[in-house]
Amino acid sequence: MKAISLTLIGLLFSFASFSQVSKQGSKLLWSDEFDQEGIPSDKKWSFEVGDHGWGNNELQMYTANKLTNARVQAGVLIVEAHVDSSQPKGYTSAKLVSKGKGSWQYGYFEIRAKLPQGRGTWPAIWMLPEVNNFGTWPKSGEIDIMEHVGYDPGKVHGTVHTEAFNHMIGTQKGAQLMVPDFASEFHTYAVDWKQGQMDFYIDGKLYFTFKNTGNDYKEWPFDQPFYLILNLAVGGNWGGKEGVDPSIWPQRMEVDYVRVYNSSPQ
Repeated sequence: MKAISLTLIGLLFSFASFSQVSKQGSKLLWSDEFDQEGIPSDKKWSFEVGDHGWGNNELQMYTANKLTNARVQAGVLIVEAHVDSSQPKGYTSAKLVSKGKGSWQYGYFEIRAKLPQGRGTWPAIWMLPEVNNFGTWPKSGEIDIMEHVGYDPGKVHGTVHTEAFNHMIGTQKGAQLMVPDFASEFHTYAVDWKQGQMDFYIDGKLYFTFKNTGNDYKEWPFDQPFYLILNLAVGGNWGGKEGVDPSIWPQRMEVDYVRVYNSSPQ
Protein backbone atom coordinates (compact mmCIF):
# COMPACT_ATOMS: atom_id res chain seq x y z
CA MET A 1 0.00 0.00 0.00
CA LYS A 2 2.79 2.36 0.90
CA ALA A 3 4.46 1.83 -2.48
CA ILE A 4 1.17 2.51 -4.28
CA SER A 5 0.56 5.61 -2.18
CA LEU A 6 4.04 6.91 -2.94
CA THR A 7 3.46 6.29 -6.63
CA LEU A 8 0.14 8.12 -6.53
CA ILE A 9 1.73 11.00 -4.67
CA GLY A 10 4.45 11.15 -7.29
CA LEU A 11 1.92 11.18 -10.10
CA LEU A 12 -0.11 13.91 -8.43
CA PHE A 13 3.03 15.97 -7.88
CA SER A 14 4.03 15.55 -11.53
CA PHE A 15 0.54 16.56 -12.69
CA ALA A 16 0.57 19.61 -10.43
CA SER A 17 4.00 20.60 -11.68
CA PHE A 18 2.88 20.21 -15.30
CA SER A 19 -0.23 22.26 -14.56
CA GLN A 20 1.90 25.02 -13.04
CA VAL A 21 4.22 25.02 -16.04
CA SER A 22 1.22 25.26 -18.38
CA LYS A 23 -0.22 28.19 -16.47
CA GLN A 24 3.15 29.92 -16.35
CA GLY A 25 3.34 29.68 -20.14
CA SER A 26 0.14 31.69 -20.47
CA LYS A 27 0.56 35.45 -20.13
CA LEU A 28 -2.23 37.93 -19.49
CA LEU A 29 -1.84 40.61 -22.18
CA TRP A 30 -4.83 42.86 -21.50
CA SER A 31 -7.87 42.90 -19.26
CA ASP A 32 -10.68 44.92 -17.80
CA GLU A 33 -11.94 43.75 -14.41
CA PHE A 34 -14.43 46.66 -14.27
CA ASP A 35 -13.37 47.83 -10.82
CA GLN A 36 -13.79 51.56 -11.51
CA GLU A 37 -17.33 52.86 -11.01
CA GLY A 38 -19.10 54.97 -13.62
CA ILE A 39 -18.30 55.36 -17.31
CA PRO A 40 -16.14 52.49 -18.65
CA SER A 41 -12.41 53.24 -18.88
CA ASP A 42 -11.56 55.46 -21.85
CA LYS A 43 -8.09 53.95 -21.81
CA LYS A 44 -9.56 50.63 -22.90
CA TRP A 45 -12.87 51.40 -24.60
CA SER A 46 -14.46 53.83 -27.03
CA PHE A 47 -18.12 54.13 -27.95
CA GLU A 48 -19.55 53.74 -31.43
CA VAL A 49 -22.54 56.04 -31.91
CA GLY A 50 -25.50 56.08 -34.28
CA ASP A 51 -28.91 54.75 -35.23
CA HIS A 52 -28.32 53.90 -38.90
CA GLY A 53 -29.14 50.21 -38.41
CA TRP A 54 -25.53 48.96 -38.42
CA GLY A 55 -26.03 46.91 -41.58
CA ASN A 56 -28.77 44.83 -39.94
CA ASN A 57 -31.75 47.21 -39.69
CA GLU A 58 -31.30 47.42 -35.91
CA LEU A 59 -33.52 49.80 -33.95
CA GLN A 60 -31.26 51.21 -31.25
CA MET A 61 -29.42 54.50 -31.07
CA TYR A 62 -25.98 53.71 -29.68
CA THR A 63 -24.99 56.47 -27.27
CA ALA A 64 -21.64 57.58 -25.81
CA ASN A 65 -20.78 58.28 -22.17
CA LYS A 66 -24.37 57.84 -21.07
CA LEU A 67 -24.66 56.00 -17.75
CA THR A 68 -28.15 54.79 -18.60
CA ASN A 69 -26.72 52.69 -21.44
CA ALA A 70 -23.20 51.80 -20.26
CA ARG A 71 -21.82 51.93 -16.74
CA VAL A 72 -19.56 50.05 -14.34
CA GLN A 73 -21.40 49.23 -11.15
CA ALA A 74 -20.31 46.95 -8.28
CA GLY A 75 -17.49 45.43 -10.33
CA VAL A 76 -19.61 44.69 -13.39
CA LEU A 77 -20.00 46.40 -16.75
CA ILE A 78 -23.67 46.94 -17.56
CA VAL A 79 -24.67 47.48 -21.20
CA GLU A 80 -28.36 48.36 -21.09
CA ALA A 81 -30.99 48.96 -23.76
CA HIS A 82 -33.97 51.23 -23.03
CA VAL A 83 -37.15 52.33 -24.68
CA ASP A 84 -36.67 56.01 -25.59
CA SER A 85 -39.46 57.85 -27.36
CA SER A 86 -37.11 60.73 -28.16
CA GLN A 87 -35.30 58.50 -30.66
CA PRO A 88 -36.68 57.95 -34.17
CA LYS A 89 -36.56 54.16 -33.78
CA GLY A 90 -37.53 54.15 -30.14
CA TYR A 91 -34.54 52.62 -28.34
CA THR A 92 -31.09 53.44 -26.95
CA SER A 93 -28.22 51.13 -26.09
CA ALA A 94 -24.39 51.04 -26.16
CA LYS A 95 -21.58 49.55 -28.20
CA LEU A 96 -18.09 49.47 -26.68
CA VAL A 97 -15.01 48.83 -28.84
CA SER A 98 -11.33 48.43 -28.00
CA LYS A 99 -10.29 49.66 -31.45
CA GLY A 100 -7.11 51.74 -31.26
CA LYS A 101 -6.68 50.77 -27.60
CA GLY A 102 -6.38 47.00 -27.73
CA SER A 103 -5.99 44.66 -30.71
CA TRP A 104 -4.31 41.30 -31.09
CA GLN A 105 -3.26 38.76 -33.68
CA TYR A 106 -3.93 35.36 -32.09
CA GLY A 107 -4.57 34.71 -28.40
CA TYR A 108 -7.08 33.41 -25.92
CA PHE A 109 -10.04 35.76 -25.39
CA GLU A 110 -12.24 35.14 -22.35
CA ILE A 111 -15.33 37.12 -21.34
CA ARG A 112 -17.57 36.29 -18.38
CA ALA A 113 -21.08 37.59 -18.94
CA LYS A 114 -24.76 37.34 -18.11
CA LEU A 115 -27.13 37.91 -21.02
CA PRO A 116 -30.45 39.73 -21.47
CA GLN A 117 -33.65 37.90 -22.29
CA GLY A 118 -36.80 38.55 -24.27
CA ARG A 119 -37.88 38.81 -27.88
CA GLY A 120 -35.90 41.51 -29.68
CA THR A 121 -32.70 41.34 -27.62
CA TRP A 122 -29.47 40.66 -29.52
CA PRO A 123 -26.31 40.79 -27.36
CA ALA A 124 -22.92 40.13 -28.91
CA ILE A 125 -19.29 39.71 -27.89
CA TRP A 126 -17.22 39.77 -31.06
CA MET A 127 -14.15 40.97 -32.96
CA LEU A 128 -13.33 42.90 -36.12
CA PRO A 129 -10.01 43.72 -37.81
CA GLU A 130 -8.16 46.84 -36.72
CA VAL A 131 -7.49 47.54 -40.40
CA ASN A 132 -9.48 46.10 -43.31
CA ASN A 133 -6.43 44.73 -45.09
CA PHE A 134 -8.49 42.64 -47.51
CA GLY A 135 -11.40 45.02 -48.01
CA THR A 136 -14.69 45.79 -46.31
CA TRP A 137 -16.91 43.26 -44.56
CA PRO A 138 -16.83 40.32 -44.84
CA LYS A 139 -13.55 40.22 -46.76
CA SER A 140 -11.34 41.06 -43.77
CA GLY A 141 -13.19 38.73 -41.40
CA GLU A 142 -15.35 38.72 -38.27
CA ILE A 143 -15.10 36.57 -35.14
CA ASP A 144 -18.30 36.18 -33.11
CA ILE A 145 -17.35 34.82 -29.70
CA MET A 146 -20.94 34.96 -28.43
CA GLU A 147 -24.28 35.90 -29.97
CA HIS A 148 -27.75 35.25 -28.63
CA VAL A 149 -31.15 36.21 -30.02
CA GLY A 150 -33.98 36.53 -27.54
CA TYR A 151 -36.63 34.72 -29.56
CA ASP A 152 -34.51 31.54 -29.34
CA PRO A 153 -33.66 31.51 -25.63
CA GLY A 154 -30.60 29.65 -24.42
CA LYS A 155 -29.05 28.88 -27.81
CA VAL A 156 -25.65 30.62 -27.83
CA HIS A 157 -23.80 30.95 -31.13
CA GLY A 158 -20.11 31.06 -32.00
CA THR A 159 -19.47 32.01 -35.63
CA VAL A 160 -16.85 33.23 -38.09
CA HIS A 161 -17.46 35.27 -41.23
CA THR A 162 -15.14 35.63 -44.22
CA GLU A 163 -15.61 36.38 -47.92
CA ALA A 164 -16.08 32.67 -48.63
CA PHE A 165 -18.01 31.87 -45.44
CA ASN A 166 -20.70 34.36 -44.41
CA HIS A 167 -24.42 34.56 -43.71
CA MET A 168 -25.17 36.77 -46.71
CA ILE A 169 -24.53 33.77 -48.97
CA GLY A 170 -25.54 31.14 -46.42
CA THR A 171 -22.07 29.67 -45.95
CA GLN A 172 -21.09 31.00 -42.52
CA LYS A 173 -19.20 28.62 -40.23
CA GLY A 174 -20.37 28.22 -36.67
CA ALA A 175 -22.02 26.13 -33.98
CA GLN A 176 -24.37 26.52 -31.04
CA LEU A 177 -24.53 25.35 -27.46
CA MET A 178 -27.53 25.47 -25.15
CA VAL A 179 -27.08 27.54 -21.99
CA PRO A 180 -30.43 27.31 -20.15
CA ASP A 181 -29.58 29.81 -17.41
CA PHE A 182 -27.98 32.36 -19.76
CA ALA A 183 -29.93 35.25 -18.19
CA SER A 184 -29.70 34.32 -14.51
CA GLU A 185 -26.07 33.22 -14.20
CA PHE A 186 -22.69 34.35 -15.48
CA HIS A 187 -20.98 32.13 -18.04
CA THR A 188 -17.53 32.27 -19.61
CA TYR A 189 -17.42 32.72 -23.38
CA ALA A 190 -14.05 32.24 -25.04
CA VAL A 191 -12.16 31.72 -28.27
CA ASP A 192 -8.65 30.30 -28.56
CA TRP A 193 -7.32 31.80 -31.79
CA LYS A 194 -4.16 30.22 -33.18
CA GLN A 195 -2.46 30.39 -36.55
CA GLY A 196 -3.97 27.07 -37.59
CA GLN A 197 -7.46 27.17 -36.07
CA MET A 198 -9.97 28.80 -33.72
CA ASP A 199 -11.57 26.88 -30.87
CA PHE A 200 -14.76 28.23 -29.27
CA TYR A 201 -15.66 27.47 -25.64
CA ILE A 202 -18.46 28.06 -23.16
CA ASP A 203 -17.48 27.44 -19.53
CA GLY A 204 -14.43 25.53 -20.75
CA LYS A 205 -16.43 23.24 -23.03
CA LEU A 206 -15.23 23.13 -26.63
CA TYR A 207 -18.19 23.27 -29.01
CA PHE A 208 -16.84 24.60 -32.31
CA THR A 209 -13.54 24.51 -34.21
CA PHE A 210 -12.80 26.50 -37.34
CA LYS A 211 -9.65 25.39 -39.12
CA ASN A 212 -7.32 27.35 -41.35
CA THR A 213 -7.73 25.68 -44.74
CA GLY A 214 -4.42 26.99 -45.98
CA ASN A 215 -6.19 28.76 -48.81
CA ASP A 216 -6.17 32.53 -49.31
CA TYR A 217 -7.77 35.33 -47.27
CA LYS A 218 -11.21 34.54 -48.69
CA GLU A 219 -11.33 31.58 -46.30
CA TRP A 220 -8.87 32.69 -43.59
CA PRO A 221 -8.31 36.46 -43.24
CA PHE A 222 -7.31 35.96 -39.60
CA ASP A 223 -3.58 36.74 -39.80
CA GLN A 224 -3.98 40.35 -38.69
CA PRO A 225 -4.88 42.16 -35.44
CA PHE A 226 -8.53 42.23 -34.33
CA TYR A 227 -10.21 44.34 -31.62
CA LEU A 228 -13.02 43.49 -29.21
CA ILE A 229 -16.65 44.65 -29.29
CA LEU A 230 -19.35 44.45 -26.60
CA ASN A 231 -22.86 45.52 -27.58
CA LEU A 232 -26.56 44.98 -27.07
CA ALA A 233 -28.67 45.49 -30.19
CA VAL A 234 -32.45 45.79 -30.38
CA GLY A 235 -34.33 44.04 -33.18
CA GLY A 236 -32.61 43.84 -36.55
CA ASN A 237 -32.64 41.28 -39.32
CA TRP A 238 -31.77 38.46 -36.92
CA GLY A 239 -32.55 39.77 -33.44
CA GLY A 240 -35.93 41.09 -34.59
CA LYS A 241 -36.80 38.21 -36.89
CA GLU A 242 -39.83 37.40 -34.72
CA GLY A 243 -40.51 40.98 -33.66
CA VAL A 244 -39.63 43.01 -30.58
CA ASP A 245 -41.57 42.61 -27.34
CA PRO A 246 -42.29 46.20 -26.19
CA SER A 247 -42.94 45.13 -22.60
CA ILE A 248 -39.52 43.72 -21.62
CA TRP A 249 -37.34 46.83 -21.49
CA PRO A 250 -34.90 47.77 -20.10
CA GLN A 251 -32.72 44.75 -20.73
CA ARG A 252 -29.03 44.42 -19.94
CA MET A 253 -25.89 42.44 -20.66
CA GLU A 254 -23.61 42.26 -17.63
CA VAL A 255 -19.88 41.64 -18.08
CA ASP A 256 -17.80 40.55 -15.10
CA TYR A 257 -14.46 40.72 -16.89
CA VAL A 258 -12.68 40.70 -20.25
CA ARG A 259 -9.27 38.98 -20.41
CA VAL A 260 -6.84 38.44 -23.26
CA TYR A 261 -3.99 35.94 -22.93
CA ASN A 262 -1.23 35.03 -25.34
CA SER A 263 -2.39 31.39 -25.08
CA SER A 264 -5.02 29.38 -23.27
CA PRO A 265 -4.61 29.37 -19.46
CA GLN A 266 -6.60 26.14 -19.20
